[in-house]
Amino acid sequence: MAVALAAVAATTRSILLRDVDHRVDRLLTQETGEFTNFVDRGVDPDTGERFSDPRRLLQVFLERQYADPGEELIGLVRREGAGPAQYTQPRELSVRHPLHRDPGARRAIFAASGSTGTLNRPSGGELRWAKVEVARHGDEPEAAFVVAFHPAAEQAKADDVFRILLAISGVALVLTTGIAWAVAGRILKPVRVVRTAAAQLTEQDLTRRIPVHGKDDIAALADTFNGMLDRLERAFAAQREFVDDAGHELRTPITIVRGHLELMGDDPSEREETVRLVTDELDRMSRIVEDLLLLAKAERPDFIRPEPVQLAELTADVFVKARTLGERRWELAETADSEARLDPQRITQAMVQLAQNAVQHTVPGQRIRVGSRVTDGRIELYVADSGPGVQAQDAEVIFERFRRGTSRRGARTSGAGLGLSIVRAIAHGHRGEVRLRATEGGGATFVLVLEDQT
Repeated sequence: MAVALAAVAATTRSILLRDVDHRVDRLLTQETGEFTNFVDRGVDPDTGERFSDPRRLLQVFLERQYADPGEELIGLVRREGAGPAQYTQPRELSVRHPLHRDPGARRAIFAASGSTGTLNRPSGGELRWAKVEVARHGDEPEAAFVVAFHPAAEQAKADDVFRILLAISGVALVLTTGIAWAVAGRILKPVRVVRTAAAQLTEQDLTRRIPVHGKDDIAALADTFNGMLDRLERAFAAQREFVDDAGHELRTPITIVRGHLELMGDDPSEREETVRLVTDELDRMSRIVEDLLLLAKAERPDFIRPEPVQLAELTADVFVKARTLGERRWELAETADSEARLDPQRITQAMVQLAQNAVQHTVPGQRIRVGSRVTDGRIELYVADSGPGVQAQDAEVIFERFRRGTSRRGARTSGAGLGLSIVRAIAHGHRGEVRLRATEGGGATFVLVLEDQT
C-alpha cells in the first residue's frame, strides 16, 4: 500500500508538471501569434498608417497587453555598441530575478538564433521564452518582441500538491495499518489458537479441542482440525489397545513355555509331554506373528493384486479346500457364473478363514454352506453355518483385532482373535466389506461384499 500511495503521488506530480509545460507552451504560442498578427495588420493610432518604426510598434503593442502572472512581455531594440534597449510593461513580478532586470539573459535571448528556448539561470531559476523578430540588420535582429515565463511558481504548486498527497498518504497508511493489524489479528486469532493447540498436543494428551465460532473459512479450518484430532485420538487409542492386546496374547504362550521348561523333570515321558506343549505354544506364537505381519501388509498398496477370475471356479476351489477343515456337512450352495478382477489368493485366504471360523463354532454333522453370487452389480461370497450364531452386542466387536466378543459361540479355541480382522482387511483391499447376517434356521452367515477391481 505504501508503494501504491507513493506511486499515485509521484504520478500526480508528473501530470501536474506536464500540464504546466503544456500551459506555458500554449501561452507562448498565443502571445507570439497575437504580436505577429499585430505586425501584419496593426496601424499607428497617431498617424493611421502602418508602423515604420520598430520602437513605436513595440511600444503601442505593449501598452495594449496584459500579462498573466509569472509572464513578462518585453520589446528589445538593437543599439550600437551596447546591449539591446528594452520596452517593458510597468509591473512588478513575484520572482527573484525578472528578465527585465537581467541584462545578460536579455542579450542571450536577443542574440539566439531560434524562436523559442529555455534558460536555466543559476540565480534566477528556469526561464521559458519565445520571440518574434521585427526586422533584421545584417545577421542581427533590428528589434524583437519577447515573451518570457517564469514556471517556478506553477512548479512549486505541483510540488505542494505532491507533498500534501504524501502527507495524506502517510496518515492513510498509518490508519490502514492500524485497522488492518486489528482486523487481521481478529481474523487470525483462530489460526493462532490452532497453532497453540498443535504445539500443546502430545501422544499422551489428544483431548484438546478448538472452539468453533461462525461459519467462515477459519471456523471450517478449526472444525477440520478438531476432526483430525478426533481421528488421531481414535488411532492412538486403537494403537495402544492393539499393543496391549498383542503383548497380552504373546505373553501367555511365553509364560506357559517358561513354566513348563522350569518344571520339566528327568522323566522321559514328562519331557516328551513338555516338548509337545512347548512346540504347540511356539506354533501359536508363530501364527500370531504371521497374522500381525499380514495385517501390517494390508496397509500397503500392493496388498491386493487383482487378475481376471471365474467366480464359479474360485468358489469351487474354496469349497474343496474348506471340506478338509473338519467333519461337517459341507454344501456348495450356489456359484456365480461370471468373471471379475479379484485377487484369488487373498479371497481364498479370507473364505478359508471364514470356513475355519464356522468349523470352530459348530460340531460334527452340522451344516456349513459355501457359495457366491452377483447382486446389484456387487460380488458376494459367503460362508453360512448352523451354529449358535453371534450375539447382537458382539456383531461389531468380533471384527476387531484380538477381540472375540463377550459371548463365545462355541468351545474355546487357541486363536488370537485376528482371523476376522484379516478377512475385513482383505475385503477393504477390494474396496468392499464383510457383513454378518443371520442364517435361516439358526447360525451365522459371513458375506464378503466386493467391488470388481476392473
